[in-house]
Amino acid sequence: MPDVNRKQRVLVVGAGPVGALAALYAAGRGDDVAVYDLRDDLRDPSTTPLNFTKSINLALSERGINSMRHAKREGLLDAILKESIPMHGRMIHGRAQDGGNYQEPQLYDAKGRFIRAVDRAMLNKRLLDYLEQMPNVTLHFNHKLTGADFKKNVAWFEQRTVARIDHAQNPTGSAPTASDRGRPKEIAVDFDFMIGADGAHSASRFHMMKFARLAYQQEYIDTLWCEFHINPKLSDSSFAISPDYLHIWPGGSFMFIAIPSIDKSFTCTLFAPESYFIALAPLSAEDFVSSFSKNFPGVCPELISPEDLGQQFTENPHLPLLSIKCTPYHYRSSVVILGDAAHAMVPFYGQGMNAGLEDVRVLFDFLDAHDVYSDSLKLATSRKERREGALNAYTSQRTPDAVAINDLALRNYHEMSAGVKSPLYRMRKWLEESASLYLPSLGWSTQYSRVSFENQRYSEVEKAVARQGKMIVTAIGLGFVGLTGLTAFGLLRKSGLRPLRALLDHLQN
Repeated sequence: MPDVNRKQRVLVVGAGPVGALAALYAAGRGDDVAVYDLRDDLRDPSTTPLNFTKSINLALSERGINSMRHAKREGLLDAILKESIPMHGRMIHGRAQDGGNYQEPQLYDAKGRFIRAVDRAMLNKRLLDYLEQMPNVTLHFNHKLTGADFKKNVAWFEQRTVARIDHAQNPTGSAPTASDRGRPKEIAVDFDFMIGADGAHSASRFHMMKFARLAYQQEYIDTLWCEFHINPKLSDSSFAISPDYLHIWPGGSFMFIAIPSIDKSFTCTLFAPESYFIALAPLSAEDFVSSFSKNFPGVCPELISPEDLGQQFTENPHLPLLSIKCTPYHYRSSVVILGDAAHAMVPFYGQGMNAGLEDVRVLFDFLDAHDVYSDSLKLATSRKERREGALNAYTSQRTPDAVAINDLALRNYHEMSAGVKSPLYRMRKWLEESASLYLPSLGWSTQYSRVSFENQRYSEVEKAVARQGKMIVTAIGLGFVGLTGLTAFGLLRKSGLRPLRALLDHLQN
């Protein structure tokens, strides 16, 4: 076949964690890989990821770890895990009836498994450093995708000399000077296969929509988020609270969370409806702190000073939460979109990045299964045809999985902000964990464990958890019926069987 020995020219748009991992997978299979990103080099501390503040922490769990493991880059995963912090569960904070503050740990998993807190910038840096070492990879920053023809397989980029400003609240660079205001130079790049991993506001998806009949759904939920920071203790520079947990102050319709950082600080996030932010904004400094302390006991002044709390609320952006669903994820053999470009989700399951990294593994599993990287001369189809078959299979499998985790993430907001305090939530968690430990043949596990510590498809997780829920309800119902029956039998014995005999005679007649 004419394309057997020629390397694929793979164009990756987006140099974030998902794009960088996709480039590693492709380069490891021998492709010539070019990575293009709108921003400046993401390893530069002054570069702010789009729609994020500079210190954002992420939850890394099994799906993301497994996907990086399959990249087969020696030392990569160890380097990342070495700079992560294990979080073994949730620490629930609240105010007791006697007026004092309490902390209640809830372990994630009965088998001791845990998730890890990682710094996004660190993770991205490690991936890009490994990419830069590969001779068949080139990195191109400050390049904006302005167009693509997915029938001729050519893309156009503007070369920018000044870092782009993301938006007024969260700039990623300086405004252009007068000499920079001319139209940037545009270049054309030929490719065999484009991988779009350029985030929720994806240019790759935008240009793919001109070719594919893409169904698209976008939703902003009525919740904003604002980042806060807890410094290490002044006395000994240690963690101010336990680093072994993701800390949650649940408030019903809002919540405050804290995730540990490797420098012994905590990155915190307030999630609340827009009306809550609007109500806080005009308050005096004293009333602001009072309101915050009422809803999130133990945060201020114990962990964040009143001055820092007010300053961070005022200066840090109040950002929206976006949910995106679309399908298909590809067009013919030319392009596929991954990560937030395909399925942006709210952060309440900590699966956004993990799902994106898993996209990469699943995609290349399909490419391998369809012999896209085979050099056999006996194959009856071209590489292009095989790649199209792989992308068809990828979209067919991954779409229901992405829809499932998107929906699970939305529902998990209620669990984190209110459900963690519910006796019913605790009872179900105990029942499922007990079955997992003492009756392993049942194959039971909590929803959280299936999502965070296993690689079961998200859509199968949803179905399995629904089955478990029905069985629990049935068991409780049977138990209630049995208890009712025993009670009735006891009453009958106490009063004699005459009423029962009379009822039977009545029914027979």
